[in-house]
Amino acid sequence: MPIEFLLTSLIVVLLPGTGVLYTVSIGLTRGAKASLYAALGCTAGIIPHLVASVFGLAAILHTSAVLFQLLKYAGVIYLAYLAWGMWKDAGALTLQNENTSQTGYLAIASKAVLINLLNPKLSIFFLAFLPQFVPAQQTAPILHMLILSLVFMLMTFIVFVIYGLLANKIRHAIIQSPKIVRRIQKSFAGLFVLMGIKLATMER
Repeated sequence: MPIEFLLTSLIVVLLPGTGVLYTVSIGLTRGAKASLYAALGCTAGIIPHLVASVFGLAAILHTSAVLFQLLKYAGVIYLAYLAWGMWKDAGALTLQNENTSQTGYLAIASKAVLINLLNPKLSIFFLAFLPQFVPAQQTAPILHMLILSLVFMLMTFIVFVIYGLLANKIRHAIIQSPKIVRRIQKSFAGLFVLMGIKLATMER
């Protein structure tokens, strides 16, 4: 495994995006176990983009302006929906939220999947990113790209889990202050709005 690929992937995964933001917000508001489901969902959400890139389907998205715009604005609307939900629930956080039902965990994971699934930039990013690390003399380039994809997914999951667990540690420090909780939740709502605006202004 090229060290350049590992270092570049680590930098990409560490950069704060919508997936990181969602996982941290879940760690803060719902606890450690819930953040694991968020990390798992965010990781699962990149699978279709990786598969599309490996098999060249992302090129269709890159060349189709209509398809790109449809997927992009679906992502914008979904981020706005998440922002509204977080703003509306600001101040409703209690320690009891940590005892989330299995259905609640699945809902958290499902939202995380959609966050990355509805981001068309991921397919285009992987289409440009993965081939750089496939040796020219490689006899099975698709297999090599699939291995790179699996490594990237594993790194994503591990980093997101760490983000979520760190957020959970902070949770126990701020949970007793409703004012701080409200401010944090509203701040995350605002960040989701900003992410949506950034996505809306992105071009292919």
